Amino acid sequence: MKLAVYKTSGEETGRTVELRDDVFAISPNDHAIYLDVKQFMANKRQGTHKSKERNEIRGSSKKIKKQKGTGGARAGNIKSPLFRGGGRVFGPVPRDYSFKLNKKVKILARKSALTYKAQGSQIVVVEDFIMDEPKTRTMVEIQQNLKSENKKLLLVLNQPNKNIYLSSRNLQGIKVIMVSDLNTYDILNASSVAFLESSIEALNGNFGQ
Repeated sequence: MKLAVYKTSGEETGRTVELRDDVFAISPNDHAIYLDVKQFMANKRQGTHKSKERNEIRGSSKKIKKQKGTGGARAGNIKSPLFRGGGRVFGPVPRDYSFKLNKKVKILARKSALTYKAQGSQIVVVEDFIMDEPKTRTMVEIQQNLKSENKKLLLVLNQPNKNIYLSSRNLQGIKVIMVSDLNTYDILNASSVAFLESSIEALNGNFGQ
């Protein structure tokens, strides 16, 4: 598959880049996508939730009423989970939600996500550019020139560029990411994915067979 390379002004450069079929035109695996996104979301969870059990509640341990003859159920102390202010039964405790996922499954999931984007014509290639200073207005103009205003745009870089990152940091609809940090969640969450020309070559090298 070949795509035209665009300038930041939205005009075509006259050049094209080759998208490898083993990266952008595979048979998508939905279950691999599900597992990769699930792991991504699970790894972001802090897992610091906590509720107090009956042994952690302040209160008297005295038996609040006699065992028999009251006509009601037996009751121990006031810290019982049956009473208001008592401990909670099987409440949440701090835990780690992360889990292991094989590297090949992750690669398959990302290839599948890129394939869906390619099938939906949601991939655009932009010639490499640099910014001498952070300027949010420039990033807004680039987003408009790529016809991605009011949409989620994922800009994929090959090399770190602090000025590009700072220029887009204040924009809700743009996310800048390195090609080495590309993940399934960000690909699917974006309305369109804009690759810099050099990042396509790096991506083909990372995911290609």
